[in-house]
Amino acid sequence: MSLIRFNPYLPEEFFNDFFSDGPKTLAIDVYEKDGRVIVEAPIAGISPKNVEVNIENNILTIKGKEEQKSEVDEKNYYRKEIRHGSFYRTIQLPEVDENKAEAKFKDGILSIEVPRLEKQEKKTLTIKVEEE
Repeated sequence: MSLIRFNPYLPEEFFNDFFSDGPKTLAIDVYEKDGRVIVEAPIAGISPKNVEVNIENNILTIKGKEEQKSEVDEKNYYRKEIRHGSFYRTIQLPEVDENKAEAKFKDGILSIEVPRLEKQEKKTLTIKVEEE
């Protein structure tokens, strides 16, 4: 599996993500350790009950919602960078055992662990063709 760096500051990703009203992109790390695929995502300040994790056909989907308690319109902000709203991320995983996936939330990090399936060697079956 090749490593692809997520860069939230690429021009189109940054502007589309930052200024849109739609779901925000969630940064993730994906690696393998001891035969398990591990996905980590920072979701500090978000309740785990507002996060949904699904794996179907080796495609992991993480989505959720950051709830804003209340905002006082009278605040005179000098800078406002803390965003609220929904987030969404889908990523293709290698062959994994979806039924044994586990998700944990600790210290603001969502950690998803899924056992990787053993690679099955492709077998070539030679069939003898007989003339009738």
